[in-house]
Amino acid sequence: MTTGLASAAEVRARFDEHGYLADEGLSTAVFLTLRLGLPLLLEGESGVGKTAAAQVLARALDAPLVRLQCYEGLTANEALYDWNHQRQLLAIRVAEAQHQPLTEADLFSEEFLVERPILRCIRHQGPRPPVLLIDEIDRADDEFEALLLEALGESSVTVPELGTFVAAQPPIVVLTSNRTRDLHDALRRRCLYHWLEYPETERVVAILRRTAPGADVALIDSAARFVGHVRGLDVDKPPGVAEAINWVAALSALGVTELAPEFVVPTLGAVAKTPDDRDLVVDSLDSYRFG
Repeated sequence: MTTGLASAAEVRARFDEHGYLADEGLSTAVFLTLRLGLPLLLEGESGVGKTAAAQVLARALDAPLVRLQCYEGLTANEALYDWNHQRQLLAIRVAEAQHQPLTEADLFSEEFLVERPILRCIRHQGPRPPVLLIDEIDRADDEFEALLLEALGESSVTVPELGTFVAAQPPIVVLTSNRTRDLHDALRRRCLYHWLEYPETERVVAILRRTAPGADVALIDSAARFVGHVRGLDVDKPPGVAEAINWVAALSALGVTELAPEFVVPTLGAVAKTPDDRDLVVDSLDSYRFG
């Protein structure tokens, strides 16, 4: 697949231009996905930048991004294709009023076909292949994975009434998972795989300096260190990079330039996402060394 990104180093540089600090592992996985034409499965805890990686990839390639947000009960009609039932009903009424014959083939033609995200990518005719983001695939039902196998393995979608649509330019597919359930081997075999770790404190600092350039440097350093401290506690929902970004933004909005307990407690809603986690963090403040 020709994308203009000739190496993992170039992927990393282009991501950097768009404000995403990719490490060597992620940039290599993205480069191989582009070079080999295989889907990329990104797994990791919430907030480590899986979705953002796909979004930045689309911007780096100047390609359209098509996002399919997964959820329990997601069906083929919502992910692959559907039929415009209102237009079909109208066509039936018009044919009856004009006493014209109307066959089933007339009703199930491309005129009445509704493209959902996956079929839209398969039939894309633009100069660049789209980036198809299948977000949080682990939230969908097990059965939904089977619906993806044809699209992921063959870059095609079969509509029984019309036949098989094959992509002229296979989409660049990125799947994300928070591992709320195990994915089937058949899906994993069709993908390259990369686990996104929570970055070290130094990298979190670098990310925060990019995303919150107006924040005080000392505040960014101390906030990144404190978020790492929270992750080390026995919290139910460890904060990710997204929470760190939101927290620094909240502190900056309040005019905070140096982290202190009196600023932590009122803004904990950006870091601790359950009452138990909040209590655990508050209890840890007495032993935590600020400054």
